[in-house]
Amino acid sequence: MFNHILIPTDGSPLSLIAVDEGLAFARDAGAKVTLLTVVEPFHIFSADPDQIAGTRQDYERQANERAAAYLSKAELKARALGVPCEAVRRESEDPYQAIIDTATAKGCDLIAMASHGRRGVTAVVLGSQTLKVLTHSKIPVLVYR
Repeated sequence: MFNHILIPTDGSPLSLIAVDEGLAFARDAGAKVTLLTVVEPFHIFSADPDQIAGTRQDYERQANERAAAYLSKAELKARALGVPCEAVRRESEDPYQAIIDTATAKGCDLIAMASHGRRGVTAVVLGSQTLKVLTHSKIPVLVYR
């Protein structure tokens, strides 16, 4: 039924569970997977402690290192399950839109993601990225809780 699944992760505990469950689902469906991490660009004015604790270069280096680590761990899990995968890192002000755009560009027929991730106060004020994906995606979304 599904041939290509997009699995976004932000490294949060629930998104790691969603990666595990999404990969198992892909294995059982015989589908390939695109793993995605979205990095938000540096903001001069921000409430995010990662962005106000250092310089733009520090933030970008640390954000890229974290993204690479998330994707590397997920790729290892995919290989162990025999699931063909590609890892993608995107930078975007709007992670939900990057998720939808990547799924569309890669020809995915399902997005499998956690019900929420690490978005702190922003998630409460603006709504979760998952809710935004559910609201705007034309591609089916499987949400893990």
